[in-house]
Amino acid sequence: MIARILAMRYGIVGVMAWLVAQDRVLATVEIADTWATRARGVLGRDSIDGALVLQPARSVHTIGVRFDLDVAYCDADLNVLEVVTMKPNRVGVPRRRARVIIEANARSFERWNISAGDRLELRL
Repeated sequence: MIARILAMRYGIVGVMAWLVAQDRVLATVEIADTWATRARGVLGRDSIDGALVLQPARSVHTIGVRFDLDVAYCDADLNVLEVVTMKPNRVGVPRRRARVIIEANARSFERWNISAGDRLELRL
């Protein structure tokens, strides 16, 4: 939705944003907010440069994904509900309260110090 609003209003396509926690920039993020971009996700990639934000989303799978993923299940306000690491070819259990999912290369969340209870932000 964020990317669509910017594209419609300003003609900006492929918007990159920043993932921020407590005024600390953690990574660049790619926003997947359409059915097509969410369905593609990280398929066909060998890694993620930064993070991928899937919105709306309650669950993810790693079928066809080539690498381990850190997955943060977040509510609509980007409060982290749960963080898991998923190996390739797994199906994640939907989280009822999740509305946004953030994916990154495995161990990224440990480096960025992201855990359940954290509040994240997306900044343009």
